[in-house]
Amino acid sequence: MKYIFKSLSFCLFLGVTLIACNSDFLNTKPLDKVSGGAVWSDQSLAEAFVTDVYNGIRDGILDQMSLDCQTDNALYSFGKQDVNEANVSPSNTGTVKNTMEWGTVYARIRAANIALANLAKPQFDNATVADRMKGEMYFMRGYFYNQLLRYYGGVPIIKSPYTLDNPDFTIARNTYEECVNAIVSDLDSAAILLKGKNLAAGRATQGAAMALKARVLLYAASDLHDIPTAKAKSSVIASFSKPELLGYVSGDRTARWQKAKDAAKAVMDLNQYGYKLNLTAPVSPAEGQQNYINLYLSRNGGEADGIFLKYYIRASFDDWGSWYPRNNMPNGYHGWTSSQPTQQLVDSYEMMDGTKFDWSNPAHASSPYENRDPRFYASILFDGAQWKPRTPDGAGIDPAGQIQMGEYEVGSSSSPTKFSGLDTRNSTIENWNGTWTGYAIRKFMDPDPTLVDQNIRQEVPSIQIRFTEVVLNYAEACMALGQEEEAKTWLNKIRFRVGMPAITESGAALVTRYQNERNIEMLFEDQRFYDVRRWMTAPTALGSQAKIIIITGKLKPGKTVTTYKYSKENYTYSYSVQDLGTGKENRKWADKIYFLPINRDEMNRNNKLVQNPGY
Repeated sequence: MKYIFKSLSFCLFLGVTLIACNSDFLNTKPLDKVSGGAVWSDQSLAEAFVTDVYNGIRDGILDQMSLDCQTDNALYSFGKQDVNEANVSPSNTGTVKNTMEWGTVYARIRAANIALANLAKPQFDNATVADRMKGEMYFMRGYFYNQLLRYYGGVPIIKSPYTLDNPDFTIARNTYEECVNAIVSDLDSAAILLKGKNLAAGRATQGAAMALKARVLLYAASDLHDIPTAKAKSSVIASFSKPELLGYVSGDRTARWQKAKDAAKAVMDLNQYGYKLNLTAPVSPAEGQQNYINLYLSRNGGEADGIFLKYYIRASFDDWGSWYPRNNMPNGYHGWTSSQPTQQLVDSYEMMDGTKFDWSNPAHASSPYENRDPRFYASILFDGAQWKPRTPDGAGIDPAGQIQMGEYEVGSSSSPTKFSGLDTRNSTIENWNGTWTGYAIRKFMDPDPTLVDQNIRQEVPSIQIRFTEVVLNYAEACMALGQEEEAKTWLNKIRFRVGMPAITESGAALVTRYQNERNIEMLFEDQRFYDVRRWMTAPTALGSQAKIIIITGKLKPGKTVTTYKYSKENYTYSYSVQDLGTGKENRKWADKIYFLPINRDEMNRNNKLVQNPGY
């Protein structure tokens, strides 16, 4: 449309100065652009338009800053998060990534609407391809509306492209229930149109549409969106004059849980996914760790868990997700350590026998990184963890390729000198980009030892939806319906795959174990931010300061070392858990941030919008 407006303006100018305009000149088509009509009459151009809509998909953890940095799981190294400090407002919406920002997401929705309008009566001669494209666009429209819905609550539902003929561009927010129904309708249409279609990796499929529907219905049944429950837990929601924008003000909540359960089971019954979820006992810890790595790398069978993924190629400089190693590797490898796991997250990993880690237990406190859930070793880089060979400037200092997050003694125990770990903020390699918390991320990091240089990118996909989430959604719905044995059966299949023992609790204790299991299993997959809100556990989970670890290594009497290496034979290690401190980030919770504010510019443009409560 941009070139049309420019051409009109140019012709109007000519009409004033040159009345006898040459009609052939006026009919000249631009040589560097394609008209809308030409796009939809050519199958290849229509395919390119549809493909571009996918570019609005989130990078998730593979972005520089994980959404988990706005939860108790992680800290962002390069600045405070206004959401964490409850400082967001209509004029300061905080670090809202483009894939959640109101106007940007609606631009993608408009593109999907344009595609659906033009594909309703395809102008190219391949109805099968047109139907497949329509299925993809129904899915993407549902995907983008769900992004808005779980961030803002009910939003305006627009299902046709606005044009210059529209007399009024203002529209009110639909109710939460209407939004859920519209998204489910789009996903049902997508599932029908995409059934039996073989699509390239990264494209929407029948399974993706059905799995996203299961997620939408699970959220819809949760505490935050059952307004009677939400009002009892939040005075901000209780005082809001338009609660129907945030959830269900009436209706049968049990029926909503049943719909969520049925939707998840329908995906499970496709029998198209399920990486090693047929186990009846835990595998070994080593196999469990490798199973989990295979899942998030989508390799060696683990791709059978991936329902909808965003892929990257090293050749594309603009693919932010391919820069993940540079963004998140420790500074001792010239990485930025952008998203840093907190001590709260590390403490939430169970011991191998399924018991809770406890700092008051002397055995735990003296060796906090031993005998933990195998997913811990697959997800977190901690002091002493074996990792990749160092780059040339660090290889001589650390020939073992081990993570160094502490302050240690070197030389003789009788006259030691201080050595700062290469992955700390006192590193001799780089000291501006070290971790504040004492941890870095391993999950989603390609273990290829040649991928160390900060200028080398990787091709690990970003998980948008995977089958394990569907199974967890199913288990959660089962628990809500009182079907605890069925829930535990499937939860334990997930745990057996990583080498963890069965969960046996019931009632509130089972719910607590489930919520922790969900966080550990889907760590850094854009789940925690929304889960603690919809469960309404956010005041507890997000209301305290980020905790960090201080590690020191003291040489044992009679020991002498010239080059530091993690060794319990040579060193006595001590660990001190502390609050990060309000100077870095003053975390606190306010009920208004159950839902985020609509930007003031959007409110000014559309006088029919109602702002979220608390703003």
